[in-house]
Amino acid sequence: MITEERLLPNPSGEPPDTPPSNRPSGHGDKAVLGWLAFTVAIVALFAAFWAMKDRGDEGSGSSGGAAAATAAAPVSVGMSEFKFSPAMVMLPTGGGVLQVTNTGSGVHNLEIQPSGRTTGDIQPGQTKQLDLSGLSDGNYTMICQIAGHAASGMTGSLMVGGSASSAAAGSAGATETTMSWQDMDAAMEAVAKSFPAATQGHGGDQLEPTVLADGTKEFDLTAEVVKWEVSPGKLVDAWTYNGVVPAPAIHVQSGDKVRLVLTNKLPESTVIHFHGIQVPNSMDGVDPYTQDPVQPGQTYTYEFVAKGPAVGIYHSHHDAQTQVPNGLFGAFLIDEMPVPQKLIDQGYGTVSQHINMVLNDAGTIGLSLNGKSFPATEPYKAKVGDVIEVNYFNEGLMAHPMHLHQPTGWIIAKDGVPLDEPIPGDTINVAPGERYTVLYKPTEAGVWAWHCHILNHAEGPDGMFGMVTALIVEA
Repeated sequence: MITEERLLPNPSGEPPDTPPSNRPSGHGDKAVLGWLAFTVAIVALFAAFWAMKDRGDEGSGSSGGAAAATAAAPVSVGMSEFKFSPAMVMLPTGGGVLQVTNTGSGVHNLEIQPSGRTTGDIQPGQTKQLDLSGLSDGNYTMICQIAGHAASGMTGSLMVGGSASSAAAGSAGATETTMSWQDMDAAMEAVAKSFPAATQGHGGDQLEPTVLADGTKEFDLTAEVVKWEVSPGKLVDAWTYNGVVPAPAIHVQSGDKVRLVLTNKLPESTVIHFHGIQVPNSMDGVDPYTQDPVQPGQTYTYEFVAKGPAVGIYHSHHDAQTQVPNGLFGAFLIDEMPVPQKLIDQGYGTVSQHINMVLNDAGTIGLSLNGKSFPATEPYKAKVGDVIEVNYFNEGLMAHPMHLHQPTGWIIAKDGVPLDEPIPGDTINVAPGERYTVLYKPTEAGVWAWHCHILNHAEGPDGMFGMVTALIVEA
């Protein structure tokens, strides 16, 4: 059951459920005072009425006077692991009230910065109202102050006044806008034509090993914080392996002796976990159970024999809610994924291109594909009839239904395990930690959109953003 708790004091100063028989004596004096208070209240009510009438007469002939005289309804905001819904809230000039409900499984709170107004901690299932009346027009930040929650994505925006004054202050997840349709068309066209926008840095390229005398394939990884350009002009502090997001891809074959040497240059300890990769327990990368944490300045070596086929991830498992969304993740592949005979018979036997697509939605990186947000995402090219193998990896905090506009894909493996029967799908929902291997064969030339189908992860009134790219198919 959801309970509601207001942040305003009880005006009576007396618990509402106190029965008359249990109230203190002295009712006669209180009765006189009560009638006096009642009379004063009536006078105040009439004064307010005539003041409102005068304001309405001044604004007669327009809707503005009536709108100003009507208090705005509370705006609903949901909190869960780890987001605010909606992530952008608009209030009219003068502010208003937020009705904040914790729909998650842990304790959360909401603070408006830099005003300092806060709900305080809200237990799962509870609702509190946050009075934001009197806030000056401008932009504010919503943040959960529970340790680690903001770094995991629990931040949002609050706009007071400006375009918010004429926007509906509702609870829908879509961003409201007051721009004209002509301005909207122009903004959408401008951002679309800027794709692909140039940014510094490219992640996910395959890392070549150093082959030791005994045939061991050694990979050197340095964990460090670097400035990363997610979209044009948006530089963030990314937590990286070898300075890129996603980390360099590692691809080995079954039977290979694998050695990874991790050097920690982060401001805190870390480890590497091989998600979806069969390794000895001592190499599982979960401190303090399988190893000690690798402290800043230290080096640690992981060694195992590769067993495939596998489509896995290597990522941090120490302060993971911060380190992973901030960029400490990369693809780890063993062997090649076999193509089912059913698809070989349909012309899918020869794969011409392999694509790793790592999804994220939190931390400093935010909504992104392979560490970049549209229009800085990477477009992919193919010819009609080519077979493309895509590995989807979700290193974010929520599921993402990935949709390529053309053609229908065939899922051939789930979490690196080949399927006996391929499954068709044009929208493939990838949960956090999941991997899907999908074959696509373009049938018609053109530029085909490719995006997360949670629509406010991909497009707003100013055009496409976030989890969007394109497949460019040539005849």
